[in-house]
Amino acid sequence: MRKLALVAAAALALAGCGSIGAAKTLTVFAAASLTESFTALAEEFEADNAGVEVVVNFAGSSALAQQIGEGAAVDVFASADEGNMGKVADQVLPAQVFATNRLVVVTPPGNPARVAGLADLARDGLAVVLCAPQVPCGSASVRVEEAAGVDILPVSEEQDVKAVLTKVRLGEADAGLVYVTDAQAAGDEVGVIDFPESEGAVNPYPIAMLENAPQPGLAAKFLALVTGADGQAELGRAGFGTP
Repeated sequence: MRKLALVAAAALALAGCGSIGAAKTLTVFAAASLTESFTALAEEFEADNAGVEVVVNFAGSSALAQQIGEGAAVDVFASADEGNMGKVADQVLPAQVFATNRLVVVTPPGNPARVAGLADLARDGLAVVLCAPQVPCGSASVRVEEAAGVDILPVSEEQDVKAVLTKVRLGEADAGLVYVTDAQAAGDEVGVIDFPESEGAVNPYPIAMLENAPQPGLAAKFLALVTGADGQAELGRAGFGTP
């Protein structure tokens, strides 16, 4: 009996040690346009925090906000605009802007349709792809259209900026409006055309920790990384503007 008791005690001790070193998962919801920079930051965070896995769900900010509203277990939400962050204001701690972004025109390599600027996107017969209006890049597109007095009739409206970029890259559209960061990430797979009206539709990117974050300590550390010197340097390399 004494031997059995000692074995049981040893087993409990081992189980306790295992629980102390149990892996932890930090869940981050981030706008699709943050894919490259947040992937790099997630890897840096994992390297600096042994036993932590960062799972990042990249999608349109409106879709992410909807999932949070429906009760998704999330630690951190990074949106491509303040409007979608506002939809979950009662579920997050105070948000802070950590970056900005603006639109550019992208075309397939070589710009076969000879697009010269924003006004050309209203040309008859031109196949243009935009983000849907409820998506941050879509609402920004609406703002630049209004500022320029241009009425673009897209052949499709996509649910995130990466989908717009993909259609242009594959030659399924003559042009599209995406963020400068996405155009930069695509490199020579697309042609890029700046236009002055984009300065009137700069998107601020807010980030916040969820009130019921499963890993509040890790969430706070991830926010500190994003808003700190290392995070800002990574975002700058991706083409984001400063807050």
